[in-house]
Amino acid sequence: MITKKNLVVAAIATFCLTITLFMVIPTRSSKETNSYDPWLDVNDDGSINIIDISNLAILFGTSGSPINKTDLLLELQSKVQTLEATIRNLEANGTILPDIYEQAKDSVVLIRGVITGGTVQGSGFVYNFSGAIVILTNYHVVDETISLSVTFPNGNGYAAEVNGIDPYADLAVLVVDAPEDEFIPLEITSSSTLRVGDPVMALGNPYGLVGSMTTGVVSALGRTITEESGFAIANVIQTSAPINPGNSGGPLLNYYGEVVGITTAIVADSQGLGFAIPSNTILRDMTSLIANGTYEDYSYLGVRGTDMDYETAQQLGVTVTYGWRIVDILPGGPADDAGIEEDDIIVGINGTRMRNGDDVISYLEANTLPGETVIMEVVRDNQTLEIPVVLGKRPPP
Repeated sequence: MITKKNLVVAAIATFCLTITLFMVIPTRSSKETNSYDPWLDVNDDGSINIIDISNLAILFGTSGSPINKTDLLLELQSKVQTLEATIRNLEANGTILPDIYEQAKDSVVLIRGVITGGTVQGSGFVYNFSGAIVILTNYHVVDETISLSVTFPNGNGYAAEVNGIDPYADLAVLVVDAPEDEFIPLEITSSSTLRVGDPVMALGNPYGLVGSMTTGVVSALGRTITEESGFAIANVIQTSAPINPGNSGGPLLNYYGEVVGITTAIVADSQGLGFAIPSNTILRDMTSLIANGTYEDYSYLGVRGTDMDYETAQQLGVTVTYGWRIVDILPGGPADDAGIEEDDIIVGINGTRMRNGDDVISYLEANTLPGETVIMEVVRDNQTLEIPVVLGKRPPP
């Protein structure tokens, strides 16, 4: 299938070749006034010889026959115009969205679970991790289930088992005993490439409506949301793509059809406010989830805090209006052992500015491991201190 990405790459390559043609082939006036043209000296030896002519011929694919500059230029311009027209048509008619949907829909599954007193359902998708074919979904979809089943888009259903869980990231890996041809894996790409405003689409089964797709944009990056464990999930993607009950565990795709996140939560009674676990978290967890059934390398400070703002700074009589103010410290925890105190305001870690709790939690999850030492820059009594803290390991949920 020709995608917009392919067309854009082809158009750029063709345009660059056209520009190169102008540069390396001199016009009539330049040939009349210059005996040496550096653009034709391909090997930069100070002269134009048979080697240069051969290299030029190879470059344009015309070795053994003369180059007709006019015909070649017209042909290249025609190709560029055709590609540009095709891209405009894709953008105008939105045909790229149906193409991506057709490419991805057979990879998205319906997950049903039996719990005490009823049933639950959500979404998931097929992923190939180094030859291990699994179903990825949210932890909260499978939590406390007695039995699980996975139903593919063709209606075929199979029993499923939990292979690994990470409650702190709301991730679960399922294994399904199904024929090989049922599994059509999606590709997962790094969520680091995302920017606010990037278009995304969510696939899943909201309210049991199998095979639904919604579209939106990346509204924000680096959010944190708090799950039932009380710990925050870091670096969460905020999106305007509508997400409803039953979407949980489905893929969030970019416009290349690659997974950049797993849809996980909505804010009740909101419009256009959904969240997805970033794909970088999935990629980080996968080896441990499949091999060990869990992921445990979360660093831990042992504190609770609240975001600073101008009004809070005025009430406290401090000069800093950003950062994360410590309101509770676990006795004997890493922060307590390091000498962190209540009302300290964390404004930096290892030289990186911390604007709020989202920044603190996201930085620790993305850049640190248990046992490592970080330098906490805190404001205490309007004095800035640098305090080394040896990070602990987050306790089990």
